[in-house]
Amino acid sequence: MAEVFLFHHAQGLTPGVTAFADALRGEGHTVHTPDLYDGRTFDTLDAGLAYAEKTGFDELLDRGVRAVADSPAELVYIGFSLGVLPAQKLAQTRAGARGAVFVHSCVPTSAFGAWPSRLPVRVHAMEADRLFTDEGDADAARALADEAPDAELHLYPGDQHLFADNSLPSYDAEAAALLLDRTLAFLRSLDTGHRDV
Repeated sequence: MAEVFLFHHAQGLTPGVTAFADALRGEGHTVHTPDLYDGRTFDTLDAGLAYAEKTGFDELLDRGVRAVADSPAELVYIGFSLGVLPAQKLAQTRAGARGAVFVHSCVPTSAFGAWPSRLPVRVHAMEADRLFTDEGDADAARALADEAPDAELHLYPGDQHLFADNSLPSYDAEAAALLLDRTLAFLRSLDTGHRDV
């Protein structure tokens, strides 16, 4: 079983993010969900992004790093959208990471240095999500898939950004179920050493 840190998206630690974490816990994994917003949630993505900008992305990254400070090295980092920033930074810079899952977003590996050669990573997004395709995330994800020896990019039909959060209007049940299945398979593969399907 894996110990996971799941970082929320720009609308905060919503019930939908908690539900995804609970689904992982239901399969026996230990899942932490740090609240980078100190209890605040937002009804719209724009409002959440405005709060993130006001707080400062560097501060949010620092909060993510502090959240894992007292945890073991052997962690899996999962990020939803904005949460990919701390998840990716920790995966690339904190020794001992077992794996990483980036949902809705991906940043160039150069933001945090080279990708660790033995670190498996999965990126998930909707193929027509303009926040993913038009802001450089898709290019970063493809580059990561080419660079990392054990990397996969999974694209889902549709154009929603936060499709995996069942508390938001953007939720897509079919895509979210497939994302969950793939994430659970990925976590199992870390224990068995066999490639997930």
